[in-house]
Amino acid sequence: MNSTSEESTALVDPSAARKSYVAQDLEASKNFHDTRNISTEMHQTEGGFLKPLIFGGLDGILTSFAIVAGAAGGSMPIPVILVLGFSNIFADALAMGVGEFLSSKAENEWILSERKRENWEMENYPEGEIREMIDIYKERGMSHEDAVTVINTMAKYKDFFVDVMMAEELQLQVPEEDHKVKSMKEGVAMFCAFASFGSLPLLGYVIIPATFPSLPEEMLFTAACAVTGVVLFLMGSVKSIFSASHWFVCGMETFLLGGACATLAYTIGQFVDGLVSES
Repeated sequence: MNSTSEESTALVDPSAARKSYVAQDLEASKNFHDTRNISTEMHQTEGGFLKPLIFGGLDGILTSFAIVAGAAGGSMPIPVILVLGFSNIFADALAMGVGEFLSSKAENEWILSERKRENWEMENYPEGEIREMIDIYKERGMSHEDAVTVINTMAKYKDFFVDVMMAEELQLQVPEEDHKVKSMKEGVAMFCAFASFGSLPLLGYVIIPATFPSLPEEMLFTAACAVTGVVLFLMGSVKSIFSASHWFVCGMETFLLGGACATLAYTIGQFVDGLVSES
């Protein structure tokens, strides 16, 4: 019964391969490869949106908290903090989302243009392309005879061979046909992550006074620090799912880096406020 359950999980759970690797479980790894469906493979497709989600979330919360810390260091009133914070967060979120979409789209279009060039060269001078690939495989340790056999076999399938050339010769991964849709999704993910995480340090300045009106204003910055620290640690811990590092190490790394940014912002705010006051 347990064996059947594990096999079913391997068929539908692409993360089983990574779990096996992390645990150094050879039996589980063999079971995954023996029972998986090739169409469900598997090398962490979630990682495609990891960059915009993690970067967007970190940029958002650090940008927001830097504003809060700088404003607190400069002794600015709460309305000013909220106006600066929310206007900046959503403007930056839009800029980051659009930037992510345009950069991803431009990169994919450039890769596809390189593929067209390689395809043209393959159609007009296949001998030269085949010779280049043979040389590449020989540099990686293959004997001349094996390299010739492998390359000549792959060259029978032109589209497949052009994709292999892109990866081996140019170190480029050919994007899917719907790459524009994927780029747009990455841009939306960046915007949503930046705006949602960036709002967290500021929400305390709205929710806490309404819930606890007797609390002094100094407590609001303390609450923002606590919320930001917890979120940074959790984001770092979640990031560990997609890496080989321990969740606690990733969490502390993100927490400390975020704390360093906040400390710098607060210090500069105090320094500038002091200069302005003296003048």
